[in-house]
Formats: sequence, C-alpha cells, structure tokens
Amino acid sequence: MNNPTFEEFQSTALAQGFDEVLVREWAPGQQIATHTHPFEVQARVVRGELALTCNGHTRRIVAGDGFELALETPHAEHYGPAGATFWVARKHPKV
Repeated sequence: MNNPTFEEFQSTALAQGFDEVLVREWAPGQQIATHTHPFEVQARVVRGELALTCNGHTRRIVAGDGFELALETPHAEHYGPAGATFWVARKHPKV
C-alpha cells in the first residue's frame, strides 16, 4: 500500500484493532512540547512535514512517511513551514 487513500488507511487500521481513525491538521511552525497520549498511534503524513522527538532523538517525517508511537511514549512535535496533515489511527487500551 504505497499511496493508500484515507479509506484504505482507515480500513487497514481498523482491521489491525485500532478503534479511532482521523485526519489531523497542524499549523505552519506549530510546536508541541513533550507530552504523552493515553493511546497507541499509527500515522501517515500526507502533506507537509514535522520533526518528531522521542528519547532524545529527532526524526524528520515528510509526506509519504509513517510513524508509530506506543502508549504513553513521551514525545515532542515541531511542524514545518507549511504545517502538516496526517492520518492517525489510535488504539485505546481496553478497560
């Protein structure tokens, strides 16, 4: 699935047990300080770019790239000059 549609991304994520799939838009130059999420993340950048910092390492992620974050992983985000759009699948822990 080199260039999936949103519907294909969503279908695959739901089949893998993710329970929420949505589109996120980020403003140019937006920075989000270190934080965590109460869910697992699988994402694909479809426009723009971001720098994702985890465990002291920063990775540049551009359109076409994907990334994953485990539940409660501390990370920071810095979006590029054009901002970014990505599709994100979330898997919340079972209660």
